[in-house]
Amino acid sequence: MTGLASAFRTLVATAAALLAVTASTAAAPAARAHSEPTAPREFVALRTVDRTIIQEMRYTTPHNFVGERIDGYRQPLCILTMPAAQALHRAQQTLLRQGYSLKVYDCYRPQRAVDHFVRWAKDLEDEAMKKEFYPHVDKSRLFADGYIAEKSGHSRGSTVDLTVVELPALPTRPYIPGEPLIPCYAPRSARFPDNSVDMGTGFDCFDTLSHTDDPRIQGEQRANRQLLKSTLSAVGFVNLPEEWWHFTYKPEPFPDTFFDFPVSSRSVAGNHRSVAHF
Repeated sequence: MTGLASAFRTLVATAAALLAVTASTAAAPAARAHSEPTAPREFVALRTVDRTIIQEMRYTTPHNFVGERIDGYRQPLCILTMPAAQALHRAQQTLLRQGYSLKVYDCYRPQRAVDHFVRWAKDLEDEAMKKEFYPHVDKSRLFADGYIAEKSGHSRGSTVDLTVVELPALPTRPYIPGEPLIPCYAPRSARFPDNSVDMGTGFDCFDTLSHTDDPRIQGEQRANRQLLKSTLSAVGFVNLPEEWWHFTYKPEPFPDTFFDFPVSSRSVAGNHRSVAHF
């Protein structure tokens, strides 16, 4: 009996130790979750301001120049500072009256996502998405040519990448990883299908044809770019000349702060609980 009692005590002690380890392991993610940074109250989910703006958040999918979901994008959600979101609502009202809608590809971008871009750009062996997004650019030139940088205005919360869609909008078909890639500057009928109007290139096309006023872009394509630019300029957005899709609301509430909270509803939970505009 003495041997059995000793064995039982050993078994109990082992079980207790295992329970302690399990509890400690379970508590660790919870602690990390609680320590995750959240957004200042000036940030909101765009849908709380305008539910009609179409959202196609590319960095939550593998259809981007990296070829995989980007760090920090937990949900396909557009987050912006309140002034930027309200300005987009005003622009949307103008476009809706003309039979169009805005569509956002990217909004607030956490610093960890920018760091992901930087790591990818330094890995010169990874060119999985080159044929679509940067066919004419040597990957070793991405930093020098300004396509990739260690800081992004998106991380300040008032910059948005977007386009225009003619209504009624048909959904964009899902990207299938491994499918044949077509250059982003190919004719609209050939490149990856997007329900937006023809802007001359796709989104995130690393090519000089993406410059907003590139003289090679004429006719309907140029008119579409000018429609986007003039509509957004009228409500306070400034275009980045090298990217027809890139706009920053001025004045920025956080002109010198680069945030790193994840893109998720948790990050803006409770911020400005107002009825959405339509």
